[in-house]
Amino acid sequence: MREKPLDVALGNRIIGLRERVVANFDAGNWEELGLLTGGSDLVDGHHRLLRSLSWGDEDYAGNALSVLREIIERDMRTLPVIESYLDEKFPGEAHYISAKPAERKITFAPHVFQVPDGYVELDLASVMMPFAKEFAPTHEAIKRGCKTNGLRCQRVDDIWEESAIVQDIFNLIFRAQVVIVDFTGKNPNVMYETGIAHTLGKHVIPITQSLADVPFDMRHHRTLVYLPNQEGFAALETALAKKLQQFAVTPPTAAPSPPAPDDNDIPF
Repeated sequence: MREKPLDVALGNRIIGLRERVVANFDAGNWEELGLLTGGSDLVDGHHRLLRSLSWGDEDYAGNALSVLREIIERDMRTLPVIESYLDEKFPGEAHYISAKPAERKITFAPHVFQVPDGYVELDLASVMMPFAKEFAPTHEAIKRGCKTNGLRCQRVDDIWEESAIVQDIFNLIFRAQVVIVDFTGKNPNVMYETGIAHTLGKHVIPITQSLADVPFDMRHHRTLVYLPNQEGFAALETALAKKLQQFAVTPPTAAPSPPAPDDNDIPF
């Protein structure tokens, strides 16, 4: 059977976990990890994992990677469990939050924000958009597109964890696997939040009602253009659901087909 392809970001995180595990784990740690993740059968059932650990064999790193992947692919919720366990047992190590690997990595400490505890949540999509009432249908279309792929969709007004809203915004972007931004109206808050998402190395999906609202230095990014009417919102939902398939944590469900547009009404 052909293996399910891994998202590059997820694969990078699992490889990072493997490096920490190989450097620190003993058999007892594997037993504890199996218990915490419900993966004891995968740990104990692997014919080489614990044996290669015990004997210091060259194939141990590959065996560790194989078991970690099997545990996480069986239940994506185990990924933050494993990362938390490693942080608790072996503190002081950095973790990777960006969407794509890079040849050069940097560490920085922001002055305006506090870096939150926790990790990237693979089922979380954050939305940065104007809060005006007329954007409610857009928000609903985005939520439906996310739901099609098993993703939770959150906007900053869905949470209230900090006294400063800008910290809630940073936390939400930090935790999200993908960030959807609506440039309609050239909202300065959305521009600022997009900059945060890009700096953190997030997957960013831009949408807008007019390409003229997209900043000049960001027009090289592919943008989903939608019309603010029933057909346009339906088309946005369908196109966004298709775009989000690469981030799906459950098999995508069928998205509704939009009504056929008029000759002069092209949503995309």
